[in-house]
Amino acid sequence: MAVWMFGGRLGLRGHLGACRLLLCLRFQSRGPQGGEDGDRPQSSSKAPKIPKIYTKTGDKGFSSTFTGERRPKDDQVFEAVGTTDELSSAIGFAMELITERGHTFAEELQKIQCVLQDVGSALATPRSSAREAHLRHTAFEEGPITELEQWIDKYSSQLPPLTAFILPSGGKSSSALHFCRAVCRRAERRVVPLVQMGETDANVAKFLNRLSDYLFTVARYAAMKEGAQEKIYKKRDM
Repeated sequence: MAVWMFGGRLGLRGHLGACRLLLCLRFQSRGPQGGEDGDRPQSSSKAPKIPKIYTKTGDKGFSSTFTGERRPKDDQVFEAVGTTDELSSAIGFAMELITERGHTFAEELQKIQCVLQDVGSALATPRSSAREAHLRHTAFEEGPITELEQWIDKYSSQLPPLTAFILPSGGKSSSALHFCRAVCRRAERRVVPLVQMGETDANVAKFLNRLSDYLFTVARYAAMKEGAQEKIYKKRDM
């Protein structure tokens, strides 16, 4: 599961708990510092215990939401959360290719990954079992949607007009972004039922819808900047 969930025993603690864990792991990786053996200062308190990544609480096929509710791992909530995590991973892979080519929108993609963490938190807080405190902590506002629209307009104004259906192509960066777009569409399909059931905010689905448009746009933009040819759909002769 993604950063917003470390397992049933620890439950969901949001970004604060994730940051604390990462800081502890970073401290542990450095090892003890100071002089030679016998010269290290003795601490009066025990070192903080590092929680294990595996908790074994999901071995029977159940996991916990942010509200503490136990649900089967194939529940619609976890399908949506997992697909969103998959999308973030796909974007992370695409970013490696994009950074190598010096594209400036790599920073935007990293920001999107952070927003996807917020999306996951909202999804993992089903309204049917959430208290007001839960909903306040995981509320998903319209700001990221508006920002995506601004980015789309910025890049669209620099692109040649579409005259045919484009196939996923246009070089490695562009193709990787088209793959991200397809995963994003699937994430949106997983989220829509939750919105219809009233389990999550409609802004989550809107964000994913705009994100797929953004990914399509920057895929075309990457191909143009790299001078790569986009392949177009040609109807098969019957």
